[in-house]
Amino acid sequence: MTDRTAEKSQASDKPSLSERAKSTTDRAKSTLKRAADEHSANAAPGSGSSRRPSRGPRRARLRLTRVDPWSVMKTSFLLSIAFAIVMVVAVFMVWSVLSAAGVWESINSTVQSVLGAESASTFDVQDYIGTSRVLGFTLLVAALDVVLLTAIATLSAFLYNMAAALLGGIEVTLAEDVE
Repeated sequence: MTDRTAEKSQASDKPSLSERAKSTTDRAKSTLKRAADEHSANAAPGSGSSRRPSRGPRRARLRLTRVDPWSVMKTSFLLSIAFAIVMVVAVFMVWSVLSAAGVWESINSTVQSVLGAESASTFDVQDYIGTSRVLGFTLLVAALDVVLLTAIATLSAFLYNMAAALLGGIEVTLAEDVE
């Protein structure tokens, strides 16, 4: 035999690239089929489905063991400022509605009829509980509320941290909604 014929006979013994790819594809298909058969055999009897059974909603358990007092102070300060603004606006609105409804004139006429026309002619309820006095008092109360609410919330954060160090804090369980 010549060298060329020997090379051809050795080349014909080796599988070609396309034959090797087909062989690999066939092996992969048979492996996938075996895995699918094993999976369906391991499925729950009578289920008729190869899907994994649901385990219910996921749950996460969290424990609140520390609250940052600085964050509590900032948050409570901002919320108490908002509360103070709402309080001042609400008092102003109520006082304006009472004035527009004629409540103060009605009170003045009632006082004049009870006390007599001569002694009560100079009486005006607005001198005692006028809008400026009521709003000034409301602003004072609002400022005190801002200071007190901020201090109480911050103190509560410190107290919670001490209690949580002893008792472990509050445990919260979060769960997914089941559809």
